[in-house]
Amino acid sequence: MDRAATLRNDLEWIEQAWADPKTRVVVVQDSRALVRTRGGHPEDHPELILRAAQDAPAGTRFLLGVDADDVAYFGVSGEFAAEGTSRSGVEEGVKALQLRQVGATLSDRDAGLFTHAVALANWHDTHTHCPQCGTPTVPAPAGHLTKCPKDGTEHFPRLDPAVIMLVTDPDDRCLLARNALWPPGRMSVLAGFVEPGESCEHAVAREVMEEASIIVGQVQYLGSQPWPMPRSLMLGFQAIAASGQEIEVDADEIGEARWFTRAEMLAAIEDGTLGVAPTSSIARRLIEFWYGTELPEGPNSWATPPNR
Repeated sequence: MDRAATLRNDLEWIEQAWADPKTRVVVVQDSRALVRTRGGHPEDHPELILRAAQDAPAGTRFLLGVDADDVAYFGVSGEFAAEGTSRSGVEEGVKALQLRQVGATLSDRDAGLFTHAVALANWHDTHTHCPQCGTPTVPAPAGHLTKCPKDGTEHFPRLDPAVIMLVTDPDDRCLLARNALWPPGRMSVLAGFVEPGESCEHAVAREVMEEASIIVGQVQYLGSQPWPMPRSLMLGFQAIAASGQEIEVDADEIGEARWFTRAEMLAAIEDGTLGVAPTSSIARRLIEFWYGTELPEGPNSWATPPNR
């Protein structure tokens, strides 16, 4: 999908694209979009519901991009309810789902559209006034910025960088931890937000020390994932812990943490004592990068994953 950044300021093109019967729209309401599944479950060949522009509800709209066939895609932050649907606004065989529930099983196109639309919808829904003078702002035609009609300032979507790290030790064990709010057995890698004036690498070292009292070095970037729940960009790293250190968790945020060998992790997943991060998350990809292949879900899989 071409995000068509060069067309965002072309008001004539925007209006023509919106009027084009080929144009398709993703409607987002409360961080959810409508998804059709063949078997009734999010993992059963899901397909994002795309409406024609003339059938889209009222609400803030934003350009998502243009595909190779010159079909334009927009998002609208509005309500699902429309003629021919139930009182909930959801037609038979369709579910209103969050990105984390279905993102891993959507097609590349649909996952990208959903992610982009949710990120912009969340921003528009929560940043409605000028931060300098308090005047209600006006979205630009393509929806990728807002303007203050009083002081003329422009405001762009907020993005919060967060580091998420695969921590291993000299014996090539992987460190997993459980958030204090999660149920027993649900574990993931450590993560945290980058602070002002801090590099990502320093954030990795600081967060691991704060959450597990482990000193790490050899911090290496591995990859990233947009995580618009509500507005994060997850930056994945690997870090190597010095030997001979004892884990001491921050009891306020981390309930427990421990080292796993590959055999220990697989056995714990299979017997249900461990459920690792969901397949929709970069956390799962970092763990599987270390493990060497995809991991089974096991009986303790995350049906509704938390924010990590």
